[in-house]
Amino acid sequence: MFQLDSNKTYPKKLYSKAVIRFQDCDPLQHLNNAKYFDYFFNAREDQVAEVYQFDYNDYFIHNQTSWVVYNHQIAYVSSAKVSEWVKIISSAIYHNENTLVTEFVMTDHDCKTVRAVLWTTSKYIDVRTGKKTNHQPEVENFLNAICVEGIDFEHITLNDRIKTIKKELAEGTFITS
Repeated sequence: MFQLDSNKTYPKKLYSKAVIRFQDCDPLQHLNNAKYFDYFFNAREDQVAEVYQFDYNDYFIHNQTSWVVYNHQIAYVSSAKVSEWVKIISSAIYHNENTLVTEFVMTDHDCKTVRAVLWTTSKYIDVRTGKKTNHQPEVENFLNAICVEGIDFEHITLNDRIKTIKKELAEGTFITS
């Protein structure tokens, strides 16, 4: 379970590193397209648990609610290769009463080159009925505290966002912003 601490400022962009495993690569030594999802989702789960002390399983058991993936948009910008160390940056970039959009960015180790960008849209559901429901006030407050500001998700395309990410990486402002 998580508890929002009103005296704490929460980081909005979480990041970690990973090594691209041989078993996850194709014969050309590029990370298999489907495996990007595993790297992104595993990183986010670990990041959220560590930084926000959020335990998905405990939360779902106690609240009987969950986020269910509704849509993915992914761009494979530059191949991640076997044995390469990469950084994975994840953040909530949009939410409303029953929707959450999480952005995942994979870069090279030095955060100079974008490897892939993924937007995952999830709907909040009541697991007892399987129907969407609104975020509880404490969830809404938490999402307000962790959501990246200044991304006009409803009015930009993934390609527009990739251009911005590349610019911010070149300026060294992507993770710190």
